[in-house]
This record gives sequence, structure tokens and C-alpha cells, in this order.
Amino acid sequence: MNSVLTEISNIGIVPVIALDNSKQALPIAKALYAGGIGCAEITFRTAAAEESIEIISKKMPEMIIGAGTVLTVEQVDKAVTAGSNFIVSPGLNPKVVKYCLNRGITIVPGCTTPSDVEVAIEFGLEVVKFFPAEASGGISMIKAMAAPYANIKFMPTGGIDIKNLNTYLSFNKVIACGGSWMVNKELLKNGDYATVTKLSKEALFAILGFEVQHIGINMPDAVSACATADKFGNLFGFVKQESSGSFFASIGIEVMKKQFLGKNGHIAIRTNNVTRAVYYLKKAGVIFNEETASYDAVGNLYSVYLKEEIGNFAVHLIQKK
Repeated sequence: MNSVLTEISNIGIVPVIALDNSKQALPIAKALYAGGIGCAEITFRTAAAEESIEIISKKMPEMIIGAGTVLTVEQVDKAVTAGSNFIVSPGLNPKVVKYCLNRGITIVPGCTTPSDVEVAIEFGLEVVKFFPAEASGGISMIKAMAAPYANIKFMPTGGIDIKNLNTYLSFNKVIACGGSWMVNKELLKNGDYATVTKLSKEALFAILGFEVQHIGINMPDAVSACATADKFGNLFGFVKQESSGSFFASIGIEVMKKQFLGKNGHIAIRTNNVTRAVYYLKKAGVIFNEETASYDAVGNLYSVYLKEEIGNFAVHLIQKK
């Protein structure tokens, strides 16, 4: 994927906004960004779209801004001139797609049938929009349609909210979801940007799904580690399991056979997507110990430690299974 699509994939969600007043463009962009979401799609269904894109692209260049509901090449020109980083269309218009590709413009056209997908593949596209997602069969339809096509990925939009967001994102051929619940018309009407930020944070943390997996306790040697694990077992009935470098006194307690990372030990935080979690935490200023990174069989980041300890514990992210 190109750099724009990679960034969208790292974020995982694209707020879809219909702005009637361009004066709201900057406040809404700031509210989203404060909530950890660094992208947005401004739909071309309103007269304020072009100016809104221009305001955000100039005042907040750190935001990735897309133009949505683009139906003509004339709208493509207006959107790109205003500063749009990508184009989204509800369907696959060959004329619009060809126009964008010839000019090096990232476009994500809507596809809801295998025939649409095959046209997209013929154009050399990597990502298509699946719209309207829920009305067109949801994640089950995406999985069925994706099966014959190894390299195409999807950005579903329509009927998606925080309740079903991860149902889509758990499928590895979905790079991100479009949604409007955190920027709905009522919030815009009331200028309730604080709630936009709150809902954005909720969406982000729902996507990341951070949970404590286990706590690791450092011991000086295997004998003392075994004795410590046994004590947990004797007191609480936990079943001990041995691995090459540790004993697990339970699912949540790992006792190391020697001094490991962290003054006191380590804490493993599992997440829905380690790559996406690293992207978010780096944006928040977190530095990672890249030497500790490990990858799964297909090259996806599986685990990595933060460079700084928290409460004398090393902390690492680990991919949920």
C-alpha cells in the first residue's frame, strides 16, 4: 500500500464528516486529533466541503484529509487543489478512477460485488471501499467476496459504530472502517467538540483493545523461580507450567528463571493489533526498544517492549491470538 493508505491502516478508523459550515472544519479536526484520530473524510455532499478541506490541510497538515462522495473528475480537481490526500467514491466510476490513477492520486472507490472488485484489480488498486457495509451483508459478505482475491483489501463504511467496529477490523483484509457516530449531525449542530474528542478516544481504545495479559516476576535462578511458582499453586490452586525461560504459576503470573528486563519484572499488555498500537503510542511520545521486537510467521509485529519502565517494571505489547 502507498503511504497514505498505510497511515489510514495504522489509524484504523476514518471519521466521515458532512460539514455545512466551513467554520467548524478546524475545531472538528482538532477535536478528532485530540482524541487520537489523525484522519477524516469530508464528504462532497455539502457546499462547505471544498473550503473545509482547504482549512484543515493548511492549518493542520498533520491530519490526513480525504474527500468523500466524489462523483466527477471536476470534484477530484477541486478536492486535490484544496489539499485532499485521498479520494473516496461511493461506487466505482472507471472515468474517475482512471483520472486519479493517471495523476498519482490515491482513490478508494466503492465496491459491493465481485465484478466491482475485478474492475478495481484491473486498475491495479489495492484498497476498495465496501459501501453501504451493513446493508450489503457486513463482514460476512466481505469475507466471502475477499476469498478469491488474495491482494485486495477493504475499507467498509455504512452502519458501522463502536459496537461492531472490531467485528470488521478483526479481519486482516480490512485496513480501516469509516464511521460517523463520533462526528454525527447532532454533535456538529451543537458544536459539542468535547464529546467528539471523548467518542474518538473511546473508538481508538476499542480498536486497540488493551488488556493486561500477565505479570512477570524476576527471580535470580530456576530453583527460586520454581519455588515461587509452587507457592502460588499451593496457596491458590494454580497449575504450574514450565517454559524454557520461566514458570507460569497461572495464566496471569510468569516467574522468570533469571533476571530479565525490568528492575522488578515485566508486564505484558495484549492488544488487538500491535502495529496499530505502536503507531498510536509513538504519536503519544512513547519510545520502543526496537531490539526486542519479534514477528510472527508471516512477518507481522507480534511483540515489542517499551524503552521506559513503569513502576520499575518493563512493559511489552503482545498480539492477541
